[in-house]
Amino acid sequence: MPAVERTETFNVSIEKFYEAITDFENYPDFVEGVEDLKILKRTKKKVKAEYKVNMLKETTYVIEISLDEPNGISWKLVSGDLFKVNNGYWELEEISAKKTEVTYGLEVEFKIFAPKMIVNKLVKTSLPTMMKSFHKRAKKL
Repeated sequence: MPAVERTETFNVSIEKFYEAITDFENYPDFVEGVEDLKILKRTKKKVKAEYKVNMLKETTYVIEISLDEPNGISWKLVSGDLFKVNNGYWELEEISAKKTEVTYGLEVEFKIFAPKMIVNKLVKTSLPTMMKSFHKRAKKL
């Protein structure tokens, strides 16, 4: 599947949005579809995390996340039962003290057959909702 990317501007500081996207342990509380998330390894610049999500079907996968505080994060798939590829990023750009331009990019490929039209629709319709959930979380922090 070709990469999908979306950019929005949110009324929240870059620091708060960064805090929301790196609040991995609490993803199950505010990110739809994430049922569980375990941190397998953490350093100052990297996080290895195991996700259990329910999309199309329940699946588990491990990604390695690179941290670039406060400018964003990027990740690459390490292993998983459904994905061949799951790579992406959050890029944050400070517009003002309380306004941040947020770009989310994602490239996924499944091990099972999934028609591109269905995958594109799933990703593109859920992307705005997911970004808004991170904005809502950032405003609470």
